[in-house]
Amino acid sequence: MKYSKEEVMQYVQEEDVKFIRLAFCDVFGKQKNISIMPEELPRAFECGIAIDASAIAGFGDENHSDLFLHPDADTLMPLPWRPEHGRVVRMFCNITHPDGKTFECDTRSILKKAIQDSQNAGLQFFFGAEQEFYLFTLDDNGTPTQEPYDSAGYMDIAPEDRGENIRREVCLTLEQMGIQPESSHHEEGPGQNEIDFRYSDPLTAADNAMTFQTVVKTIARRNGLFADFSPKPLEDKPGNGFHINISVKSSDNTDYMDYIIAGILDKVSDMTVFLNPTENSYQRFGSNKAPRYISWSSENRSQLVRVPAAVGKYQRAELRSPDPSANTYLAFALLIYAIMDGIQNKLELPGPADMNLYKADADTLAKFEQLPGDFKSACAAAINSNFIKEHIPDAILDIYCNK
Repeated sequence: MKYSKEEVMQYVQEEDVKFIRLAFCDVFGKQKNISIMPEELPRAFECGIAIDASAIAGFGDENHSDLFLHPDADTLMPLPWRPEHGRVVRMFCNITHPDGKTFECDTRSILKKAIQDSQNAGLQFFFGAEQEFYLFTLDDNGTPTQEPYDSAGYMDIAPEDRGENIRREVCLTLEQMGIQPESSHHEEGPGQNEIDFRYSDPLTAADNAMTFQTVVKTIARRNGLFADFSPKPLEDKPGNGFHINISVKSSDNTDYMDYIIAGILDKVSDMTVFLNPTENSYQRFGSNKAPRYISWSSENRSQLVRVPAAVGKYQRAELRSPDPSANTYLAFALLIYAIMDGIQNKLELPGPADMNLYKADADTLAKFEQLPGDFKSACAAAINSNFIKEHIPDAILDIYCNK
């Protein structure tokens, strides 16, 4: 449900809201927030709420440390795990300098600009997210262990699948927040789970992906568990993927699927440091359905991009290389720009790789370009990319590659 500023203030009054969380994220996508009382809400809408940016990764130093949070009324959501009386709600925020100018390292605003640019080009984007996570037990001190919550496998059911009740609680909580999960199941790794969402506009999809991780971690902790979204929690087990489903509708109803895939393949190496931003990310590539080669095919899960079996409005391209440590706002923005480049320049789509790349011989594999093999290589590709320089502020690239 979308709200106006007036409706938010009315909701806060009628629903006994006592705390309003103003949420945002740092350049790496780690969620932050500051809580205000209802009496401060009119000021937040009118002027913004000041924060000390010098203490947040990528937000500057002590010389110019004041930034302002401006709540986006459309994103109002209750936090169901907080008390019913004296309720807590959350809104995502836009970030500005004191003079009102958009803060260049506000990654949510970067995505908003990408969306506006695509609309100006007559394109409407839709994204669907699939994020995987492990559930680990806690020790007697409440510290996470590396002991999986169960030993179940892909799509197993209870009693082997002990995460069933956690997933159900997560899905019900998301529904209370106005977010509709599409499906959930146990994944291949022990204690590994996946919850998928229906496609939506890019900003809503990115906000929901941010909310999803918060909800999963909260519900897991309430049940005495730790939810781990890192790319490769267990060395010899499947990693956590963040599969991104993308479809594009043009104002003239042209089918741009070939250009969509071609644009992604052409720019994926340049983007990889933002899709896979940790050293741990690169341990996932090349095994357990995580891609290593820059290729595409229909349905084939050994490919970087696959076109799932679907018809009509459900037709989409699925990018399989990102992992949940990515800043979703940056990932979606870069994908929009890469696809726009593919469409505008009518990039030629290479032939499909209709084979299992995990079982292909060395001569066959030598014909395919590989994704950057480690974090250093991914940084080098981004630093040398005019595409990245055009769409990502230097300050963000610098902090990613010099952290």
